[in-house]
Amino acid sequence: MTNPITQPETDWPFVSVVMPVRNEAAHIAECLAGALGQDYPADRFEVLVADGDSTDATPRIIAELHAQHPNLRLIPNPRQITPTGLNAAILAARGEIIARMDAHTEYAPDYLRQCVMVLKETGAQNVGGAARTKATGYLQQAISLAYHSPFSAGGARFHNVEYEGEVDTVTYGCWRKQTLLDLGLFDEELVRNQDDELNLRLTRQGGKIWQSARIRSWYHPRASLTALLRQYSQYGYWKVRVIQKHKIPASWRHLVPGAWLGSLFGLLLLAPFSRWFLALLLLHLFTYLLANLTATVLTCRRAGQFQFLPILPIVFACYHFGYGFGFLHGLIDFVLFRRGARESFSTLTRGKTR
Repeated sequence: MTNPITQPETDWPFVSVVMPVRNEAAHIAECLAGALGQDYPADRFEVLVADGDSTDATPRIIAELHAQHPNLRLIPNPRQITPTGLNAAILAARGEIIARMDAHTEYAPDYLRQCVMVLKETGAQNVGGAARTKATGYLQQAISLAYHSPFSAGGARFHNVEYEGEVDTVTYGCWRKQTLLDLGLFDEELVRNQDDELNLRLTRQGGKIWQSARIRSWYHPRASLTALLRQYSQYGYWKVRVIQKHKIPASWRHLVPGAWLGSLFGLLLLAPFSRWFLALLLLHLFTYLLANLTATVLTCRRAGQFQFLPILPIVFACYHFGYGFGFLHGLIDFVLFRRGARESFSTLTRGKTR
């Protein structure tokens, strides 16, 4: 394929960046500086920020930046959740290619250019990079370290920054607009996991998703254990709705945390009535503790960061317990009682977003 950087600017496909936000005054200026500072020709891309009725300075900051960057547009998102913001921005987009960005992520200057090149080179319907992270402070760095471990991620390839090839999902994503329209856009019921669900539809229709190490971005993970627990409990909760919708999980690894925690709860209830159940409970706890400590030592040794040995077992447990707890609640709400989503699992964990 011809490298786009050698082509006349008029031959570059027009790209629309879509970014859902709400109450992101602390991050939006830095993020938009990275989005608007791409080495893609300025007249061949636009940035559409779908704002969910922010009550802080986010709209003012965007308006000030718009005065300097006419390719920046503000799109209303009155329902205030991610999928409605994405869909509103996609429908308003002028580009033939759509690239999603997030306000809590830094992007390489060639991010858009590489997305376009990989999209053309691979013939894939969706492309993206690995889930790289950038962290400051002891706890956030520990959360970041665990994020890239197979023990917390279940072997998901998009957590592996070295992997290049086909995957079942990627970070953020870049598609041709027509691909998204043909898929019916993002499912607006899903407060979480809307990207995974869309990618599941795409692959089941024969589409290809490609991860490339050339597409680089750096996600800022949660900086507290409480926020991490809430985040992953929501991932687990909404994963049940995705599985319910499609009748089968995209990967069996999505079932493991719920099965682990469900069996633990069951044994805790039964242990007082039988020494056999008590023995199984102790075996259950010992096996998990051994696996956790082994993963902790291997992860710290691989990274050469042994200062995280004391906290990493707790961080791993937060990933597993949070996801499993949310998954079990999802089973109760969506499957057992067939009722709507709980408010506590629909309020996002960054600031006051929903």
